[in-house]
Amino acid sequence: MTAGCPNRQRRHTPSSWTTPNPDTTLLGLYFQQPARVKRAEVMFNPVTAPYGTSYLHSAESAALSFGVDVTGAPIRDDADIERIITALGGEQGGSLIVVPDTFTDVHRDLIIELVARHRLPAVYPYTHFAESGGLIAYGPDPAHMFGRTADYVDRILRGAKPADLPVQQPNKFELVVNLKTAKALGFAVPPTLMARADRIIE
Repeated sequence: MTAGCPNRQRRHTPSSWTTPNPDTTLLGLYFQQPARVKRAEVMFNPVTAPYGTSYLHSAESAALSFGVDVTGAPIRDDADIERIITALGGEQGGSLIVVPDTFTDVHRDLIIELVARHRLPAVYPYTHFAESGGLIAYGPDPAHMFGRTADYVDRILRGAKPADLPVQQPNKFELVVNLKTAKALGFAVPPTLMARADRIIE
């Protein structure tokens, strides 16, 4: 996965995608819970997700008008994940924003388990996080992405060179809210956020 403008000297695969910044409007709706969200940490692996700093800046911009303090939370292993979430859980009004990445995806069960244990509200990057018990997930529609990847494979099989195919950015996203998790956390999902949800898990 690559981020930013494609480098023509860099070879990429048919499933190469740029990673878009988070929806600042959606984050603003999330930050509308001042009683529960006073500080947010943006969790990312700086090695596998160097674009995490861009996510951090977007979250900072979205938080400005709500008085929410946003900081970066770099992680590299299980111990980092546990340390950061445990510390955040000890703070009043702590919350988490998880950056899309293969590393955070592979560790999603650990992240969701620790977040639930410490009763933290969190926003996740892929819909299957919400399906696995996460509070809110906003990310590319997997079926749409796989369909476009299949088109890339077809073009290569017809003779196109992978290096000549453009790096794409997902253009269809899905917002999923897990109300069961919200009730367990005592987190009142803002009506404006509920209205934008493509899917609600009850």
